[in-house]
Amino acid sequence: MATTRIGVVGGGAWGTALAKLLADKGFLLDLWVFESEVREQIEKNRENKIFLPDVKLPENIIPSNDIETVVKEKDLVLVVVPSHCMRDVAGQMKNFISPGTIIVTASKGIENKTHMIMTQILAEKIDFLPKENFAVLSGPSFAREVANNVPTVVAVASTSREISEYVQEIFSCPTFRVYVNDDPIGTQIGGAMKNVVAIAAGICDGMKMGLNPRAALITRGLAEMNRLGTKLGADPLTLAGLAGVGDLLLTCTGALSRNYTLGRQIGEGKKPDDIISEMRMVAEGVKTTRSVYNLSKKLGVDLPICNEVYFVLFEGCSVKETVEHLMNRSLKHELDGVLDSSFDRF
Repeated sequence: MATTRIGVVGGGAWGTALAKLLADKGFLLDLWVFESEVREQIEKNRENKIFLPDVKLPENIIPSNDIETVVKEKDLVLVVVPSHCMRDVAGQMKNFISPGTIIVTASKGIENKTHMIMTQILAEKIDFLPKENFAVLSGPSFAREVANNVPTVVAVASTSREISEYVQEIFSCPTFRVYVNDDPIGTQIGGAMKNVVAIAAGICDGMKMGLNPRAALITRGLAEMNRLGTKLGADPLTLAGLAGVGDLLLTCTGALSRNYTLGRQIGEGKKPDDIISEMRMVAEGVKTTRSVYNLSKKLGVDLPICNEVYFVLFEGCSVKETVEHLMNRSLKHELDGVLDSSFDRF
């Protein structure tokens, strides 16, 4: 297994942490990084000081700014780039990918224009690979904790059980347990939407509203994930698992979450544009909020929490107004729009 040829595309915090995980298992791997300074830092100091400082990286991670070197003749390519960069990066990769390569994405988001999830973009751009060769790794996992060997549990999903179990074996180790499921759609919708709800949870905490509203927000956020996810073909049980409720709980309550932190600062009175302009790392929930809002309108799915996050980020709505909007909505059954969509598939 250690002879498996692996390339990791994306040298942000999460890509670097997963590269370290694989290198610690004994894999020799190439890591594509966009910034020359990041490559130089890893080569000279074995540290990604910009995105994952104070973490020593093994010698068997070979950084490169050349995407051909990183993905050519590889058995497995892990893609961990911001979701809005996925289409461009996949296009750059296409000419160098071997016919049998397994491509795993650990990026979380929904494309703004097309409303595609990451495996769909990869499959469209790298169209000579069979669809089962694309898999997704997701779940409750902060990059820094994974890099520091904190016990972490995630899920990998593909339409092929054989591919999922292959990826499971590659990534699993004593501090990183990987489960498999057969639902790449639900796994990715959960991973994307939890970032939007995390912004709302951060706003709630920034306003010092208390624990009651945050618990309600997380619970109703899960209902919204279920509504949109099942409309797109997700299994509701996936959204009740690691890639759904697990990732949602972590991101809505953990200070290491960029999306939660962004929301908290908004709740404290800062303007969204000012916060975003100061962030070096991407808060995926911002772009995903636009995608989720537009997709929900297109499909006729009611997502009140996600809608209010959209109004705050893009329409200049005050956080006080969003709370009033949510609390004064018409009264209804708790499972309205959840039961119907969740059980259409049975």
